Amino acid sequence: MSTSSSIEWTEATWNPVTGCTKVSEGCRNCYAATMAKRLHAMGNPRYENEFKLTLHPDLIELPLSWKKPRRIFVNSMSDLFHKDVPLEFIQQVFAVMEKASWHTFQILTKRSERLMELAPYLPWPPNVWLGVSVENKKVIQRIEHLRNTPAIVKFLSIEPLIGPLENLNLEGIQWVIVGGESGYGARPMEEAWVVSIKDQCIAQSVAFFFKQWGGVQKHRTGRLLQGRTWDEYPLIQQLADPEIIVN
Repeated sequence: MSTSSSIEWTEATWNPVTGCTKVSEGCRNCYAATMAKRLHAMGNPRYENEFKLTLHPDLIELPLSWKKPRRIFVNSMSDLFHKDVPLEFIQQVFAVMEKASWHTFQILTKRSERLMELAPYLPWPPNVWLGVSVENKKVIQRIEHLRNTPAIVKFLSIEPLIGPLENLNLEGIQWVIVGGESGYGARPMEEAWVVSIKDQCIAQSVAFFFKQWGGVQKHRTGRLLQGRTWDEYPLIQQLADPEIIVN
């Protein structure tokens, strides 16, 4: 749980679930697993199970106490659609997001099959943005699964980008985030891969957000792409907040 976040594309994190298991190559150097281990060593009671999946029902209604509107990344330390998270618990989380209509909630999952299976049993208010992680072409099917959900705002988190993604079909997708892997063991990301995705977004009128180059020391590599930052958001967010400009 946090009232603020250093993640460039969000403003706060909310973790009614912590812990996860690895499902694809994008999980290899999972930042959340590393952070959970550190928090466990510090004696944080939320991480007494370290990175084993843990439900925190007492945190479900937390966003209702945050009166200032903000973008909230849901389960930055887990995956809401993990197989061990009961449907009833997910429905409680969605009920709170629907009730807290002044916030924008950003859900990100790698478990697109379960997402597609459970989507008909969940409400999809416009303040709930739904995304899937797509790190390389081996998991490209996640985009199609996302496209088949009722979410009004759909987005891709292409982070860590560990291979080229050409000829993306972005129909029905409103936002694409791209970033390189960071931390110990970070795999390299080629500039040509990023430029290609950026150009595909422009060609298909999709908002593009470049998060970082990454690397062992990501503060050294920064987040400029072709001499500028790319901080675009979906058009629905621009209408809600005139200070955000979509180029």
